[in-house]
Amino acid sequence: MAEKHIYDTVIIGAGPAGLSAGIYAGRATLDTLIIENDQVGGQVTTTSVVWNYPAVEKIDGTALMNKMQEQAVDFGAEITRDNIEAYDFDGDVKVVHGSKKDYYCRSVILATGAKPRKLGFQGEDEFKGRGVAYCSTCDGELFSGMQVFVVGGGYAAAEEADYLTRYARHVTVIVREAEFTCAPLTAARALNNPKVDVKFNTELAAVSGDNYLTSAHFIDNKTGKETVYHVPADEQTFGVFIYVGTQPATKGFTEYIDCDEHGYIKVDACQKTSADGVFAAGDVVAKPLRQIVTAAADGASAATAAEHYVTEQKQRLNIPVHPAVDKQKQPKKVLGQATDLDTKTEEKSVQHQGEWFNSDLQKQLQSVFSKLKSDVILLHLDDGSSKSQELGGFAKEFAKLDTHINYELKHVAASKGQRLPALSILDAEQNPLGISFSGIPTGHELNSLVLALYNVAGPGQAIDSALEERIKKLPKTKIEIGIALTCHFCPDVVAACQHMAVLNSNVSAEMIDLQMFPELRTEKHIMSVPATIINDGDVIFGSQTLEQLVAACEKVTAI
Repeated sequence: MAEKHIYDTVIIGAGPAGLSAGIYAGRATLDTLIIENDQVGGQVTTTSVVWNYPAVEKIDGTALMNKMQEQAVDFGAEITRDNIEAYDFDGDVKVVHGSKKDYYCRSVILATGAKPRKLGFQGEDEFKGRGVAYCSTCDGELFSGMQVFVVGGGYAAAEEADYLTRYARHVTVIVREAEFTCAPLTAARALNNPKVDVKFNTELAAVSGDNYLTSAHFIDNKTGKETVYHVPADEQTFGVFIYVGTQPATKGFTEYIDCDEHGYIKVDACQKTSADGVFAAGDVVAKPLRQIVTAAADGASAATAAEHYVTEQKQRLNIPVHPAVDKQKQPKKVLGQATDLDTKTEEKSVQHQGEWFNSDLQKQLQSVFSKLKSDVILLHLDDGSSKSQELGGFAKEFAKLDTHINYELKHVAASKGQRLPALSILDAEQNPLGISFSGIPTGHELNSLVLALYNVAGPGQAIDSALEERIKKLPKTKIEIGIALTCHFCPDVVAACQHMAVLNSNVSAEMIDLQMFPELRTEKHIMSVPATIINDGDVIFGSQTLEQLVAACEKVTAI
């Protein structure tokens, strides 16, 4: 029986706190593992533009997190994806119980972050995904030309209200206090924007409608006066974006760790918790300011304290403090686990000009393409439109990046039920594989295309054998995934569904750009992405794991 691997430190969460901890722990030559159950980068990936990170004038949230991740990996930190279900903090060796496996370590850094808090107004749950949203970068473009309300008075509300004016006809910020609670310069982004109005001392009481939002009820908390917004007769709906703070992600360890009355973890000046050898960093910690820079500082302090703790433990147990590290075994970037490709996205639907893949992106892609073992065909279904020409330029340039990728063009006439232009993946014998892209898979969706080729023509992503067997037993299943190219969560859902199609010829998975094909959005009343539709059934909104998607397919096909 193989001896279990004991890490020096395991970091739970790969947001700015977890990645910064990984940078400092890796640089200190600690054997470091970072575990993330969702999106590497955390909530920052939902931030349109970061304006206040030191020495960086402005930067896309995902781009900043990609840089942090690359730095952590360069210092030797390993990143994996798993859902942590339980902890055992007793003894010198801690155990972190994941859904895939157990992880053993000498110290733990909890950087689990916090999730957007629901406001609790009437209709919030009913209209989530159909007008009520929490991420402007994911869903903002779906509200192009509409009235949008932003609820909140802090940093996020002010910044995202300003960002949403790129799409919305007009933005109204609803602030329950008498003024913004963020820094004046941040508040000015909303206050000085001519497309933004701000209503102070106001609260959202309820929203209502049929398939879409059609009215919203507000209350002046000073006078008690109620007002109602009705969507104009010439408009179909409007949007409500909620930015009212966060709630800590402390599931699984609150019984072992002291927390404050709001559920945030209590720590000392060195980020140590009440449990020996367990540290905490970032938004999950009780503190007055939750920003990227404070999360990064927490991560650095936590990793440094963990290093001292581990060193003292090893000295006490007569274990070598710095074992030899085989750098060849250190993963640079783990496909489908660690990163989004560092791509540029177009925020508005404009005709692309110039090259699609710069030299840096080509280098990233080559690290994946070098693992391809068989040929594949990118079949371009051309309807003669300008968007089809754009898709053709993208696909041709993409195919030139590796000899295993071949481009073919097929002129087709539009027919009922078929979305054009589209890109379909075939094997070397021109057999369809059930994987298609209705739209141009650029921006974050480039990840989906790359992962599809990796699963079709390369070694493929490893999944649990029992889950694989469940996928192979699925009957005829058609999966459609409505996406926005600016959404950071969509590629995981698209890639998971397409992986199912690779494993089972009964399954098809189609990525659909809702900006290019708004009729699906109208038919299914979609106002949030990712939006997954199985066999033309009800829409499943939000990020979904592969296991959740398989379970949903089993449920639908069993009916």
